[in-house]
Amino acid sequence: MNKKIKITSIVAVLYVIAFLFTGKHTNPPVSNTVSWDSPETEATFYRACADCHSNETKWPWYSNFPPVSWAIILHVNEGREHFNISVPKMGHADEAAEEVEFDNMPMGQYRIMHPEALLNDAERTIFVDGLKATFGASKSENHDDDDDGDDERHHN
Repeated sequence: MNKKIKITSIVAVLYVIAFLFTGKHTNPPVSNTVSWDSPETEATFYRACADCHSNETKWPWYSNFPPVSWAIILHVNEGREHFNISVPKMGHADEAAEEVEFDNMPMGQYRIMHPEALLNDAERTIFVDGLKATFGASKSENHDDDDDGDDERHHN
């Protein structure tokens, strides 16, 4: 065998081994229901956020192939750890509006593969308002000087 065939064979075997360790696509049971402020906020959330911030991830075909699968599974797991609407303790739900408002979410890599997640300025403004109405605003956005301990945010 010449050198090219050996290298190609080794790479193919390594890829097959990597493929066997792609990780798990999980969608644990949903145990929480969000009281959305509007159907539009809910629809936009499911269009732009739910794949990483719920247990209702739609795993695309390319999420089965390493090394892409590793990155996607990592992003979904991290997203769920930070904020997950599918569980009673949703995490940092109050930060969702700020992340969208400052264009930190959805992540750039996600937007490339999911053009439906792109929000124009008007959609972003409406969505941010809806997220604030649904989950509240982050503490850095709350400029209420008299902190009497009353938290009007409602986490579902």
